[in-house]
Amino acid sequence: MSPEVLGLIFMGALITGIFVGFPICFTLIILSVVFGVIGIGPQVFYLMVFQTLGMMKEETLAAVPLFVFMGHVLEQAGLMERLFKAFQFIFAPVRGSLFLGVLLTATVFATATGIIGASVTVIGLLAAPAMMKSRYDIATSAGVITAGGCLGILIPPSVMLVLLGPVVGVSVVQLFAAAIVPGLILSGLYITYTLVKCHIIPDLGPPLPPEERPTSKMEIVKEFVSGILPLGAIIFAALGSILAGLATPTEAAACAGTGSVILTALYGRLTWENLKAAALKTLQTSSMIMFLAVAANIYGSVFARLGTATMITDAMLSLHIPPLAMMIVLMAVIFLLGWPLEWPAIVLIFVPIFLPVVQEMGFNLVWFSTLVAVNLQTAFLSPPVAMAAYYLKGVAPTWSLTKIYQGMMEFMILQVIGLAIVLFFPEVVLWLPKVLFH
Repeated sequence: MSPEVLGLIFMGALITGIFVGFPICFTLIILSVVFGVIGIGPQVFYLMVFQTLGMMKEETLAAVPLFVFMGHVLEQAGLMERLFKAFQFIFAPVRGSLFLGVLLTATVFATATGIIGASVTVIGLLAAPAMMKSRYDIATSAGVITAGGCLGILIPPSVMLVLLGPVVGVSVVQLFAAAIVPGLILSGLYITYTLVKCHIIPDLGPPLPPEERPTSKMEIVKEFVSGILPLGAIIFAALGSILAGLATPTEAAACAGTGSVILTALYGRLTWENLKAAALKTLQTSSMIMFLAVAANIYGSVFARLGTATMITDAMLSLHIPPLAMMIVLMAVIFLLGWPLEWPAIVLIFVPIFLPVVQEMGFNLVWFSTLVAVNLQTAFLSPPVAMAAYYLKGVAPTWSLTKIYQGMMEFMILQVIGLAIVLFFPEVVLWLPKVLFH
């Protein structure tokens, strides 16, 4: 049996193991050892050591736990509650005011946390009771909360972009700049769709009743200033310093993490229990991501050494289909993979397999990386395995999964429209990096 064919069996065994339900990290390492010994010999163990050391020397990855920590600490500070209340007061007379409040809060808070589970859970806890009390449509409410919560994976500083940069071999700073406009486009699509829908069908999201509206303008200003100015200062310090070239992503993440602790203390919400909870959640998330990164790196190196990656690249290029059609095929595959798999597995395992094809066809890697990021965000809203649905169901148990899925499907269509905009109009992605770095 040729090494290339052995590599195909290797990939088939991985996909089978994932679908059976084995832990991905251990599946990757065990299969790499078994197939590596068969196809390469004892040298596979040296390969594993070198790949692990190489991954651990990647300084940019140190930003992952720091950004995760920042998100969890700010979650404890209660800033999202203040933001949501402020937007709720500002748009109280408008139809769908709670929808608008959720989407604007999620967009702002997406710049502070790159963790979908945390965003959907906190927004769900805040908004679901208010929406039920105001008799908002459950399906649309679920779609707004899950779609808004998923913005955190795309809008910088995103943990996924920090991981995607080294995998694809592009600057994380450029990825941050590239993802800002697509993230705002998606947020704009959600807001426009929701407001138009509420205008056509008023019962979906009535204005807030007069007794729940603010009694004075000063009350609105107080909530808004206390909610957005401190958060804005941290985000500006973190993201602004990265985009201005004053700090690396890791340095900025460290400053942002420190700032989030100080801010939480100033709000009087910094307790030993909160800090311990944030640290433990950070440890869990970061350990999972880093362990998977090492395991996927070992898997990828064995797969490439067997020659299967080159064979797949040659086979795809021999199809002689137009480059744009090839990109659509790759995006369709990533979209389908997003149903059963979490984003770290796709970024670390499958993106490196597709990367040689993308490079051979001469696509801009920043544009490709942003496409992948938008695509994976879409996958979070794709039933039946959409994790965002289960996060929301956990905090709104009275809402049926059928209704939640129904709302998510509407916003998934908007996501696909956003993905098409990024696909057919690359300048949407590349404009800001060109302005900032050229």
